Amino acid sequence: MKRLFAIALLFTALAARAQDTPTVTARVEPDSILIGDRFDYIIDVEKDLVQVVEFPEFDPRDGKIELVEDCPVDTLERDGRHLKLRKRYRLAAFDEGKYNLGAAQVLYADKNILDTLRSRDSVYLEVATFQIDSTSQSIYDLKPQKNLPFRFLEIKGYATWGILILLILLAGAYALQRWLASRGKGFGDLFKPAPPLPPHVAAIQALEALHNQKLWQNNRHKQYYSGLTDILRTYIAGRWGLGAMEMTSDEIIEAMRQEELPDKARMDLTAILRDADLVKFAKATPEAEQNEADYLKAYYFVEETKLVEEEIPAEEDSPMQN
Repeated sequence: MKRLFAIALLFTALAARAQDTPTVTARVEPDSILIGDRFDYIIDVEKDLVQVVEFPEFDPRDGKIELVEDCPVDTLERDGRHLKLRKRYRLAAFDEGKYNLGAAQVLYADKNILDTLRSRDSVYLEVATFQIDSTSQSIYDLKPQKNLPFRFLEIKGYATWGILILLILLAGAYALQRWLASRGKGFGDLFKPAPPLPPHVAAIQALEALHNQKLWQNNRHKQYYSGLTDILRTYIAGRWGLGAMEMTSDEIIEAMRQEELPDKARMDLTAILRDADLVKFAKATPEAEQNEADYLKAYYFVEETKLVEEEIPAEEDSPMQN
């Protein structure tokens, strides 16, 4: 009698445990489609609130079935601790045949339990192709390309606008030619490069640009004097044809002894080069008055030594106006 009672208790416990395990069901909607049509693969799970289930990732079945959309998990029912969840995969099939999608699998975890639950029945899908009745429908070869006769009306609008634009361009070219002729020039003059600036004009413009950078005002004395001497070297190279860019300060001073210069211009050039060497190599920091004085010396050195036939354009300002 005791043995029968123990067996009854065991079966009761197993039945209770089986009842507590989540149940898995699966199906496809619809279960038969044509090639390329979409269908839904649906997995339903009924479980307790504290139980955890993980739905699988889509299996592409060797590429014959394609995932179109992986929908989020929906909660269909909730009755106290009882939940019903649904996972939907939107798929498409492109090969004809009958597919056995197998039993749906869901990962299940509860306390110390980790298991894979499967649906009871396998899921099947039938994919059909289009049927062609070759007995009642004849198959013909492709027809050759048919050439239609050319009609001017098809391009009349394009031709009209093209002629109008051409006339406008010709009128504009004629007006431009007359305007250039009145100034003794031709079309070729439009594409000629601008003549190079005279050395003293380029030097004056470069000095004014350097002055506007306010380098020494921001404690960038080395850059200021390097720019100042580079401008003078470029001017000397263009004015007298000396290789001043590759010469040292002493070599420049010695080479300029051979040229006819006003005494003040010679002294200004020497002073600027000496001050620049002290800043660049001895890390000297001149006062503000000396920085401004060296700029004025460079400006007037260019003014006093320019060729007589060269003139600075009227729109250029002198350093005394800044």
